Amino acid sequence: MRKFMIAGLIAATMVPAMASAQSGELRRDRQDIREEQRELRDARRSGDWRDVREERRDVREARREYREDWQDYRRSNRNAFRRPAYVGPRGWAYRPVAVGHRLQPNFYGSRYVIADPYAYRLPRATRGNRWVRYGNDVLLVNGRNGRVVSVYNGFFF
Repeated sequence: MRKFMIAGLIAATMVPAMASAQSGELRRDRQDIREEQRELRDARRSGDWRDVREERRDVREARREYREDWQDYRRSNRNAFRRPAYVGPRGWAYRPVAVGHRLQPNFYGSRYVIADPYAYRLPRATRGNRWVRYGNDVLLVNGRNGRVVSVYNGFFF
């Protein structure tokens, strides 16, 4: 019995450490992407076409690495992305949406807003925008006019 308790305590202390290490890795990847984008802008201003091509390749590689780390985080924390069944407003059926689509106000009301986007490692919503659950998708919606700014399809399991 004592061994099980010790193993449980070790596991309980390791899980938060692993989660914080993964979120730190995602943060560093986002910083790398911003740095590569700055270098690309500098290369466009003063470099020749070879420099620009190399910097584009670096930005693409940084984004790919971020995407892989995000997928690893999502795979290792599957339970955080399991939510109860989505129940849309009365009389409406799910239809895939794209950036620029305009939602009715009842789709981005308080019932569907994601209150803590950091729990899902979503980027911070800019002023006037909010993260909204729409089916198994997550949308960044402009709160004033209902326009979809960003879409993450199949976000929830």
